[in-house]
Amino acid sequence: MIPTLSEIELRDAPTVGPEMIGEIESIGEGLRALAARQERLADLAGIDTAADASTWLDVFNGYVGVLAISFLITLVATPVMRHLALANGVIDHPSDPRKVHRMPIAYLGGAAVYLGIMGGIFFSYLGVHNPFLVEYHGVPEVALGAPDPRFVPPWILLGLTVIMVIGLIDDVTGISPRVKVGGQLLAAAALAYGDIGVKVAQGVLAPTLGQLLHNPELLYTINLPGEFPIVGSVIELNIIYWTGTAVIAVFVLGACNASNLIDGLDGLLSGTTAIASIGLLAISLLVVFADPGPRDAQRIVLCMALLGGCLGFLPHNFNPATIFLGDCGSLMLGYATIVIILMLGDQGRTDLVIAGLIVYAIPIIDTVLAIVRRKMAGKSMSEPDSDHLHHMLKRAFGVKGAVFVLYGMGAAFAVIGVLLAASSVRFVYSLALLVVSFIVVYSMKIARRKAHEEQSLKRVIPSPAPAAKRAGEPSEVGTAAGAGSSS
Repeated sequence: MIPTLSEIELRDAPTVGPEMIGEIESIGEGLRALAARQERLADLAGIDTAADASTWLDVFNGYVGVLAISFLITLVATPVMRHLALANGVIDHPSDPRKVHRMPIAYLGGAAVYLGIMGGIFFSYLGVHNPFLVEYHGVPEVALGAPDPRFVPPWILLGLTVIMVIGLIDDVTGISPRVKVGGQLLAAAALAYGDIGVKVAQGVLAPTLGQLLHNPELLYTINLPGEFPIVGSVIELNIIYWTGTAVIAVFVLGACNASNLIDGLDGLLSGTTAIASIGLLAISLLVVFADPGPRDAQRIVLCMALLGGCLGFLPHNFNPATIFLGDCGSLMLGYATIVIILMLGDQGRTDLVIAGLIVYAIPIIDTVLAIVRRKMAGKSMSEPDSDHLHHMLKRAFGVKGAVFVLYGMGAAFAVIGVLLAASSVRFVYSLALLVVSFIVVYSMKIARRKAHEEQSLKRVIPSPAPAAKRAGEPSEVGTAAGAGSSS
């Protein structure tokens, strides 16, 4: 005879009385009755109770219109920008031997990608009031006068525009590096003002320095003396906020210039950025179900717009290219990518930011290699060379072969980043430490390669013989040996 549930519970837990077991069973029966009643009422009202059980594919399909619009606008706008570049002499002449092309190629491709990204974002604004265009997941209740969290913040659009304009001026007329850095810092300040990416430092400082100082928020008040009545008697100092602001500036400067450095082969930057945006989109979809936040929709829209812009530009830019991104496009793609990565840390999940950086590892690795290589060689950071990743791979596999190898590496890092986002925080930090250590050691090895080769040659090739030996004079040992034999 099969025992009942009550008999099993009484046998395994003798301290629980039959009255409690009966009460638990009655509660279960009541919940089942309520669930059945909910289904009947939903059927009468014509409501699908299973609609909330959406999958990642449902969420992806809801936003796919943003990708399509961004793709089409970029695809159509790129030939127009090429015509404008040729008509106005915005052309890249192959004067540098490091360049692959031998014919003049038009710039201004980045302007076409910018139009595509902005078109996709504005299309998402229309979808807020028309679910047929964009079907947002988990539509939030917005308080009166509060900004709708489904809108991509205007501060991101401002930063994209500033970066694009600075790069465009540099492509057309040329500007000093200081002005370019100033424009990038202005775009970073726009993010900080909009509280985008500021909380990245929270996941690191709160559980470490915050616990050490018994102040997880790291918020301090400074009482001013009475001589400052205009400023006020109290100033609040938020260490997490100001540290996060500094992180934004470093990330923006690093990402913009990393993308600019890797833009050395036809279709390389646009393709690797497209692959990175796919990885970041996958992480964003995971976050929707694992740890939803107020910026989930914004992040997905940006990933879709960035992916569509890169895919729309890639047919024109792949080898043999008919148009280049220019600084206008390379700086902007780096900025758009790092904005998405910073937004992954909006909930204080710094581990997700690290996973996003691993997705974006190709430009980061190339930049670290360049910095260490030039520093150890005693060269300026701005001095160009032909030892970038794509240059070394081009010498081995050719242009298309090098691009496809880097595509494969980018796809591998994207998969690793997505797997890390679905793993534990401790595993993410441990693997990130291993990856960073490997990159640093490898970059130092590459930078010291010539010095190591010279040291090896000195040990293998003997030093020149003394003058006496070159003249054929016998050595002391030879003289002694000859004297002995003649006697």
